[in-house]
Amino acid sequence: MKKEILLATFAILALPAMAQVKYDISGTYDDNGKKVYLIDQLTDKAIDSVVVADGKFSFTGTADKDALMAVRAANRRWATEFFNDGTPVTININDSTLTGSPLNERLTQLEIEQNAPMRMMSEKTAKMSREEMMAHQDELMDEMNKAIGSMTAFANKVFKEERNSLIPVAFAGYYFVDNGVEAYDELVKEQVVFANHPYLKKTRDDVETMMKPKDSPKTAFIGQQFTDLEMADPDGKMHKISELVGEGKWVLVDFWASWCGPCRAEMPNVLAAYNTFHEKGFEVIGISFDDKKEAWLKAVEQLKMPWLQLSDLKGWKCAAAPVYKIDGIPDNILIDPQGKIIDRALRGKALHSRLQKIFEAAGN
Repeated sequence: MKKEILLATFAILALPAMAQVKYDISGTYDDNGKKVYLIDQLTDKAIDSVVVADGKFSFTGTADKDALMAVRAANRRWATEFFNDGTPVTININDSTLTGSPLNERLTQLEIEQNAPMRMMSEKTAKMSREEMMAHQDELMDEMNKAIGSMTAFANKVFKEERNSLIPVAFAGYYFVDNGVEAYDELVKEQVVFANHPYLKKTRDDVETMMKPKDSPKTAFIGQQFTDLEMADPDGKMHKISELVGEGKWVLVDFWASWCGPCRAEMPNVLAAYNTFHEKGFEVIGISFDDKKEAWLKAVEQLKMPWLQLSDLKGWKCAAAPVYKIDGIPDNILIDPQGKIIDRALRGKALHSRLQKIFEAAGN
């Protein structure tokens, strides 16, 4: 055992250390007296901070070569990211622009373009009172979902068109949410130039954690027989999950709510899976955590969900919550024809991939 520990220690010491590169950052910001932070995106922590004086600020120091870093003012939502490639950068926080290496200037250009829909949303809601936002809740939710969809599509475009640079690393969050964390393995297998960047792996792990139910084990209930639930459909008729389980059908029980932005953003993906695999034996049952029937029914109509919808209209006191230990939505369970739960919290491309494998194995 001592010999193994000694060999392991030598192996670690033999690994090449990450090269340290000097960073030289200067910038402008109109808000004198405000703090500006230099952030290491890998640790998501500030490694330095300064107070703006005479509209200027600066940072100098060393960090890992090509580390993804960011500058953000204390009172602003948006940060300006850059790779520590050794070229000095100049950042204008007022408009999020950057002057530096071609790599970092291109990154800034793309991030400004990607964030445009969400910036427009922020500017719009900043001018609205709480009462106005509540009155236009459905409209704003639709705009939010469209913005998220646009930003996700943009990230996919970046991964396709900027494949020979480090730039896709900064867009990995949207990419892995949409394509599943399995996409990381494909990138490593293809040996893309950014495959070994530590921020890519960190983002993959963060997305995997986010996609699974909050405070619930990744494998919760997988391998167990499902527990039946009975609730009313929009017409008040009572239904059970067991009505659809069996007879060669694979049933996704989808837990959602009309007020849940991520749920609504995910619904087009579930609909696409339903349209692709329904004729092969795939069914969906929606269980809503709404407490207002009107909002529930309006969302069902807006999102064009053709499958069975159920709810006891008890919000977070929904009967499904304690049965399946649901602490956050969206969430779902996938039940096989024998009534066994075989997967949970399938979102994005991971849902399609799982169903593809199931029906290919079944010869469909």
